[in-house]
Amino acid sequence: MTTGVLRNPDFFRFLSSHVANELGANISRVALPLVAVLALNAGPTEVGLLSALQTTAFLLIGLPAGVWVDRLRRRRVMMLSDLSRFALLGSIPVAAELGVLSIELMLAVALLAGVAQVFNDVADQTYLPRLVSSGQLGDGNAKLEVVRSGAFLAGPGVGGTLVQLLGASRTMTATALGALASVFFLRSIKVPDEPPAGGDRGPLLRGIREGLAYVWQDPLLRAFAASSAIGNLCVSGVLGLSVLFLADDVGLTPSLIGVLLMSGGIGGLLGGLTSGRLADRYGIARTAWLAVLASAPFGLLMPLTETGWRAAFFALASMGISWSATLSNVGQITYRQTVTPDHLLGRVNASVRFLTWGATPLGALLGGLVAQQIGVRQALWVLMIGRLMAFVPLLFSPLPRMRDFAKPPAQVSS
Repeated sequence: MTTGVLRNPDFFRFLSSHVANELGANISRVALPLVAVLALNAGPTEVGLLSALQTTAFLLIGLPAGVWVDRLRRRRVMMLSDLSRFALLGSIPVAAELGVLSIELMLAVALLAGVAQVFNDVADQTYLPRLVSSGQLGDGNAKLEVVRSGAFLAGPGVGGTLVQLLGASRTMTATALGALASVFFLRSIKVPDEPPAGGDRGPLLRGIREGLAYVWQDPLLRAFAASSAIGNLCVSGVLGLSVLFLADDVGLTPSLIGVLLMSGGIGGLLGGLTSGRLADRYGIARTAWLAVLASAPFGLLMPLTETGWRAAFFALASMGISWSATLSNVGQITYRQTVTPDHLLGRVNASVRFLTWGATPLGALLGGLVAQQIGVRQALWVLMIGRLMAFVPLLFSPLPRMRDFAKPPAQVSS
């Protein structure tokens, strides 16, 4: 694999936009619900709805977003998305200062900012092949995963500190400024923002169908999507039960719970940092599926968590799951960017994310229902055993016979 992607000044600018955007987004994970609680005395229902609306947008607009991204200049889409998020998130501290902040306004901001983020995410993964060579895609995706994991790890702590110093509503200014800083970094990229070549201008539903069909007809894309959907279904159920499990079943203190919940971010960061070396040694395709297999035993440690030294089981499980997810993500994204024609890449990215992220709310609901029937610890056993099935689609795909990815001899035309 070709290395040295950071020597590409345009990629460095692109990476810098991610640092600003991801850090701001993760600060808002703490600040947004705190604004609702501290400024508006919101209850559990309002806070839950606020959190749900931030992630609902992909189910509502994810597939159409892929079609539109394939018809537009990708960098322009990202910049407009960031400007929209700057205006939306910045409206919260302004409304608070004017005394007109309401829960209805916050719910609308959460939903619309989520829609803007959907377009940003789809265009983001579609744009990278314009900046780096095909041999640098794996290295570039690994660097982006390091930024995402690092921001996920640091964002809540920075957000909590800013809330303590500035207040919750004013902290939202930091998230808005992060989106604005991303615009300036993207604007500084020197590579021309060319319109997609050969982009389809036909009916929207036909464009959506073509993206889904391409994923289904490619055996690796199909296997990766099925594996990620199973993993996300089970892990999202675990995440929804984690705080309840650690507080009630295990009986840990809030401070220790906070430390354990950060361990997933550490695992993701380690995955991004080790991805390049592992891919160079074993091959990026082999690393992508072996990581899923290697992490399976770690998940089974989670239900064994108890007080004392066995509290470390939760951290080890979280780190192992996040580490493998990052390695798998680098491989999956690199493969999609390698084999998918440019005029289809937005739709393929959106289709995969719709199929895999769509399992997240279902998993959270499933975890709650199972825990209600048999108990929280028992539900974790069910979910973590179910997660073992994420390896099955990869096992029955061409992946175990591959070391690296190569373009197929023929590709589906749109």
